[in-house]
Amino acid sequence: MIMTNRNRRDFLKKAGVATAATVGAATVGAPYVHAQSRTPIRWRMQTYAGPALAAHVIKPSIDAFNKAANGEMEIELFYADQLVPTGELFRAMQRGTIDAVQSDDDSIAAPVDVSVFGGYFPFASRYSLDVPTLFHHYGLKEIWEEAYAEVDGVTWLGAGAWDPCNFVTRDPIRSLEDLRGKRVFTFPTAGRFLSRFGVVPVTLPWEDIEVAMQTRELDGIAWAGITEAYTVGWADVASYYLTNNISGAWAGSYFANSDRWNEVPEHLQTLFKLCMDNSHYYRQHWYWWGEAHYRTTGGKLELTSIPEEEWQTLEDAALEFWDEIAAESDRNARVVQILKDYRQTMQQAGPPYRYS
Repeated sequence: MIMTNRNRRDFLKKAGVATAATVGAATVGAPYVHAQSRTPIRWRMQTYAGPALAAHVIKPSIDAFNKAANGEMEIELFYADQLVPTGELFRAMQRGTIDAVQSDDDSIAAPVDVSVFGGYFPFASRYSLDVPTLFHHYGLKEIWEEAYAEVDGVTWLGAGAWDPCNFVTRDPIRSLEDLRGKRVFTFPTAGRFLSRFGVVPVTLPWEDIEVAMQTRELDGIAWAGITEAYTVGWADVASYYLTNNISGAWAGSYFANSDRWNEVPEHLQTLFKLCMDNSHYYRQHWYWWGEAHYRTTGGKLELTSIPEEEWQTLEDAALEFWDEIAAESDRNARVVQILKDYRQTMQQAGPPYRYS
């Protein structure tokens, strides 16, 4: 019997010996080998947070992503102002100087009308769960997607909640009058609102805040809650913590350069969003724990309060501020209406959604 090439292949296959053709097919078809043969996608990502804070708000999720990406993609994380000043992050991302950002729209000067609602929009939330509820169940997600679709070069990936906005100060605050003349590090829109009550908003690089408090260049900080005050060292250079807050949660987002995002395979895009959600979940319980823990056992900051009836003056003024923001664009008006509807729903629901 003359053995043809086909007979030989059939014989070898039955004998359990792989032919060159079958080896080649197996190699091409195996995702593991294919992934190893490609050059990994590499991103540079910058967060708004310094190293001590980033260790909680983003680094664990990026470490998890790098591990789960299995060599297909690697994200190098940079901290506040490390590559680009925070206020220039959006433009840098558009140009491709950096590939991704974690921050709020307000701080990075995002060129969209809804950027004023990023960070701490006065009295827009009472608790951290309000932020994801507003985005996922009241329509803010779709509005943000609409707004950023009008901007070239940057893709908005999603928002989540951080901590409340309280005052950490050198001198005690026990009345609205005590706020007058205080030089305070805060966010752009929050500062715009607080200036109506005599607060002098100050902008500084994040890493300079502690020294500015020591040298009295700053009288206080309205940038976080008590968890961050202890975590990043501000509790060591301040003496008082005002329990009244102007917002129950910071609204922050993840962004990416659009070209770089579109280069990422769908399964890695999904993985990145899962890691975002993991970070959002961690912050929910970390801040909830920390805000109570440090108030009761911190030991470095004395707690002060402004009487509720006096603090109501700020909340009433915030509603007027909302109307001013609503007048700036039709889209802002839609957001403000959502915030009003949500506020009414929470008040009607009563405890534990709203107690007053």
